[in-house]
Amino acid sequence: MQTLIPVILSGGSGTRLWPLSREKYPKQLLPLIGEDSLLQATIRRIEGLTDIRLEAPMVVCNEEYRFVIAEQLRLMDKAGTILLEPVGRNTAPALTLAALAAMREGGDPILLVMPADHVILDTAAFQTVVRKGMALATEGAVVTFGITPDSPETGFGYIQSGAAFGEGGACHIARFVEKPDLATAQAYLDDGSYLWNSGLFMLRASVWLAAIAICRQDILAACRAAWDQGSADGEFLRVNKEAFAQCPSDSIDYAVMERIAADDNALPSGVVIPLAAGWSDVGAWDSLWQVLPKDDEGNVSQGDVLLHDCRNTLVMSGGRLVACVGVEDVVVVETPDAILVVHKNKTQDVKKIVDSLKREGRPEGQLHRKVFRPWGWYDGVDAGERFQVKRIVVKPGAALSLQMHHHRAEHWIVVRGTAQVTRGDTSYLVSENESTFIPLGTRHRLENPGCVPLEMIEVQSGSYLGEDDIVRFEDVYGR
Repeated sequence: MQTLIPVILSGGSGTRLWPLSREKYPKQLLPLIGEDSLLQATIRRIEGLTDIRLEAPMVVCNEEYRFVIAEQLRLMDKAGTILLEPVGRNTAPALTLAALAAMREGGDPILLVMPADHVILDTAAFQTVVRKGMALATEGAVVTFGITPDSPETGFGYIQSGAAFGEGGACHIARFVEKPDLATAQAYLDDGSYLWNSGLFMLRASVWLAAIAICRQDILAACRAAWDQGSADGEFLRVNKEAFAQCPSDSIDYAVMERIAADDNALPSGVVIPLAAGWSDVGAWDSLWQVLPKDDEGNVSQGDVLLHDCRNTLVMSGGRLVACVGVEDVVVVETPDAILVVHKNKTQDVKKIVDSLKREGRPEGQLHRKVFRPWGWYDGVDAGERFQVKRIVVKPGAALSLQMHHHRAEHWIVVRGTAQVTRGDTSYLVSENESTFIPLGTRHRLENPGCVPLEMIEVQSGSYLGEDDIVRFEDVYGR
């Protein structure tokens, strides 16, 4: 029985889904469809393939997301490998690193390459085409899955199907084409041989390495150097930062697939299998509205929402009551620190707001008010010129780094649980409804020795309250 490793590419930022998706906490980590995050849903998508030997998933991601992703895997009770990219270099280097990692123990598994931020509603249909792709990939083909189009979509690239490749609906790849204008997209739809490019692939690890060696030897050389100088850290696989930084940036399509479509005899066969399974890349708010359940008036509402005389509207509340009256084709998204109101036909322009936030140096483009850390999370409740108030939750058994601040003092009030506090040379417990004070310039550490989450209020005061005013002396998370 052939071995299959799901490879989850989790490098996108999803700026068009702001303010829910932000650079430091992108859309693939959010539960946009159901209770699972998009990443978790991607991993669950291959559960039940009992006729295939499934290995633990491999997630390729930015270093910044490593602890959140590890926590999401833990909540699923899933073992997995998390391959860390020190810098973003697009999908071709990411897959090259994954292929090297997959073969590190001498095997040559099939890789099922899936973006972490897509939605597929019909899992059974997806698994059916995966089984078809498995058979073809086992024989050495490079398999991709093309989405059967139902509209002249201008936001996707297209794959043209060529002659049939065996049985089961698979075809040779005739060509890849860029995102078209509306007239061209309509012509593709009318033609019937064009499919949307999903970014889903299946192939042997060795087949990809051989193909990238022919097409982009520079990418392979840089990735191999980074891999050879890397290290394993528990569930994390690290590559050498300096070596990987020298790697050119390129996509799987540009680096290899277009060469395969051009029928380069030195390369393996390229095959496309049609997929009709309720797929969406949820690239913007209008595409999310399309895949979510609606009421009789076409409205989607999540959270504390009241609607009156509204149609075809998406309204999401992160906490506060949001009431809409007499609106149509509008998206309203409320979070603790930002509210978005946009017409559905303008959702692609949300990224321009994010660009403006970056130019102005505002944090709302990158960070949520609630910030996740490997030990738990904190929420910036209030702030003024010389003070800041945070709600902090520390997971059982977790500990913050031993640290010091040059510009601020801190006052901690325990609301729930028990805190073990290190302050200078002393260590002591702080229980519920008790508090302690950390003077400016004092070494300190906060730990949760208990079995329940530690919840506390932190009041910071001083001349500078930025997160970069941290001098770490010890840190169990290697920061």
